Amino acid sequence: MAEFKNPTQSGGQDNKSLLVMALVMVAVFFGLQFYRSKHNPQTASPNQSVLSSQAAPSSVGQTESSTPAMSQAVSSGAVSTSAAVVATAEATTTIENELYSIRFTNRGAQVQSWQLKKYKDNYGKPLDLVHDQAAQKFGYPLSLYTYDPATTTALTQALYVPSATGNLQVPGSLTFKYAANGLEVTKTFSFDETYLVHADVQVTRNGAPIRALISWPGGFGDEEDARSYQSAQVDLSTNGKVEHHAVKGVSGGATHNGPFDWAGVSDLYFAAIFLPDQPDTATLVNLHNDIDVAKAKRNNGLGQGVPAKGAMVMPILGTAFGDVSGHTQTRIYAGPKASNVLKAIHPTGSTATLEPLLDFGFFGAIGKILFVALQFIQSHVSSNWGWSIVILTVLINALLLPLRIKTMHSGLKMQRIQPQMDAIKARYKSLKVTDPKRNEMNAEIMQLQKDNGVNMFGGCIPTLIQMPLLFAFLYMLPKVVELRQAHWLWLPDLSSADPYHILPIVMVLSQFLVQFYTPSPGVDPQQQKMMAFMMPVFSGYITWNYASGLALYWAVGNLIGIATQAVMNRTSLGREMREIAAKRARRKSGNTGGGKVIQARR
Repeated sequence: MAEFKNPTQSGGQDNKSLLVMALVMVAVFFGLQFYRSKHNPQTASPNQSVLSSQAAPSSVGQTESSTPAMSQAVSSGAVSTSAAVVATAEATTTIENELYSIRFTNRGAQVQSWQLKKYKDNYGKPLDLVHDQAAQKFGYPLSLYTYDPATTTALTQALYVPSATGNLQVPGSLTFKYAANGLEVTKTFSFDETYLVHADVQVTRNGAPIRALISWPGGFGDEEDARSYQSAQVDLSTNGKVEHHAVKGVSGGATHNGPFDWAGVSDLYFAAIFLPDQPDTATLVNLHNDIDVAKAKRNNGLGQGVPAKGAMVMPILGTAFGDVSGHTQTRIYAGPKASNVLKAIHPTGSTATLEPLLDFGFFGAIGKILFVALQFIQSHVSSNWGWSIVILTVLINALLLPLRIKTMHSGLKMQRIQPQMDAIKARYKSLKVTDPKRNEMNAEIMQLQKDNGVNMFGGCIPTLIQMPLLFAFLYMLPKVVELRQAHWLWLPDLSSADPYHILPIVMVLSQFLVQFYTPSPGVDPQQQKMMAFMMPVFSGYITWNYASGLALYWAVGNLIGIATQAVMNRTSLGREMREIAAKRARRKSGNTGGGKVIQARR
């Protein structure tokens, strides 16, 4: 078989030949370089010629040129040679429809102002959803958020080239482009006649996608007091399951991957919610910061701005939302948490709505029913929300009237057998509370009540029904944007506390009269006296700094209860109850010639 040899191992002669050839090639290369430097004039580099060619004005009257940093990077070969797209001056674009007026700036391609035309701030001007103090510190709405602070700063400070400046017609779209230092950004926003804005964002570095998220980083412009700041929350829906995370449960910088039907941030009355085109690959970042708003003016409840005193450090919640692929396509809802508006907005590929964004707490189901009834009255009976609350309170008490009458019948039966119950208790009074024979006493009393048709819980039925209604109003009234700045007589805002505290005072007095006029058969007199004072104090405490709409409902309900009880006390049923109560009081006091009746007064 023939033998094949490696030519690199053929001996010293071959190695010498290769060395000579290499030296000749090096000499020729340097000779050519020397010749060109002597005979050819110096020309600009290809990168520099591309940059200079961008000096022509753009379609919106700006120029696209390189920044000094970009020129330095290109000369060193550190970035790609694509043309820079950078505006030379800051400009704004305003988009308006019947619902909002949004002013974009090309610095960061972000929103400077987002005014809602149908809502006013506490000074009578169109409400701006942008919390300017927070935005200056943490970023403006629709700015970009990345996991690299330096990149985030570059993207929010860059001067983008907009597709239009001045006023933009709706429906329409606005595109911002930027390219420098290897970064290339395209942000396109589309608008229609609704509160929804569609965003399409792509960010790359040297051709590779960057996970850049669209953010709403700094709360809302209606936040002026501690209650509004503390009420902020992060809301999200995953596969139809809705979650509301309060301030204390939001960890700043935490990332949550989808799927998300929708997600965003809200306060008592307004929200910024992202509804992704691709729910399965959506991603969310919580933004939680603190800000001292002591220098900002706060509303005193009368529509007057007054400087805050001392430090007032409040939480500021926000969110950043995007797609894990780096290409974010999402709708953005920025507007009121109004039930009729939220019902019309559906997540991608779903029949669900944004209505669950309204959170009425534990008694939410009852709260929604009450609010629907309140809306119906306001739309068809009274155009004033305050009078609508009064009318709804009257209707609720009318429905409860049969229960009140039944309660009085039950109370009368209880009074009739009260002497027998006292006799049973007297037989066992020498026994200790822990004595097992006490169970025999309870069994005898229960049998006595059963034989006489007495329901031991009969007197509690109206209270058991009214308490859920009260708590439903407690959670519902301060959270419906429809009652925000709703006037009634001297009240400037039914969602805020009574500035003169008239209703809380009426509450205390009326609650005392309710306890005073309502018969309480079988209740220990000392316990009755304690409740007669404790309940008014409790109700006054709750309503003193709470939504005046709740105090209105509660006070009107008390006044109706007093009037109803006064009428019922004049019936034969009421007279018999008073006579039995008077006899019992005389027996206890040892006075058989008459005495002062302390309950169920006329």
